[in-house]
Amino acid sequence: MRLEGKVAIITGGARGLGQSMAELFVKEGAKVVAADMGELAYECENVEGYHLNVTDVEGCEKLVNYVKEKYGRIDILVNNAGITRDSLTRKMSDDMWNLVIDVNLKGVFNVTRFVGPIMQEQGIGSIINISSVVGEFGNIGQANYAATKAGVFGLTKSWAKEFAMKGAQVRVNSIAPGYTMTDILKTVPQDLLDKFAKQTMLGRLAQPEEIAKAALFLASDEASYITGHNLSVNGGMRL
Repeated sequence: MRLEGKVAIITGGARGLGQSMAELFVKEGAKVVAADMGELAYECENVEGYHLNVTDVEGCEKLVNYVKEKYGRIDILVNNAGITRDSLTRKMSDDMWNLVIDVNLKGVFNVTRFVGPIMQEQGIGSIINISSVVGEFGNIGQANYAATKAGVFGLTKSWAKEFAMKGAQVRVNSIAPGYTMTDILKTVPQDLLDKFAKQTMLGRLAQPEEIAKAALFLASDEASYITGHNLSVNGGMRL
């Protein structure tokens, strides 16, 4: 029960990696608000679905106020919501670029701008930003996605300093997963998935539960002296 009594917000929590994190956090004692544009693809006691578009600043503020008023505190925030709109740069439209920036980077800012001050006032909290191996190494056809996921590293470093001002024990870290078997990979041809798997030292792609366990560690008191850090969970991937 490493998260007993803690309250967590997970964006993009309706399915995939967000679902795995929500279910694991609840198993460890937390109450979770899973914020997503879609309905929950699962039923889990102590996971509450909440409709949210992270590009909507007003909607993000309402979510944070709702959770604070209902539970009295916010202990954990996982910025997990993200999308892809892949294309070679010469073919990438403004809409493809802007939408990915708005969701993957600005969306992280939109939620955290309201959660961070609450955690500072509490004097404690853990913020986990989900980045990507693509943010670390880049990838052909994903300039927009790579830019957002690299930007998350900068936000993480800055917030680790900012939200710890005046002695607050607010920790901010990021996780950079390798290719993980979620819905986002269902459109990827099998030969490419096999290629990605061969690029790892472990010879396989990640399962969502493996990334969720990394998030659980950073959310828990076991990581009480870790902040401003990026945890690469990629099986030793070489791009």
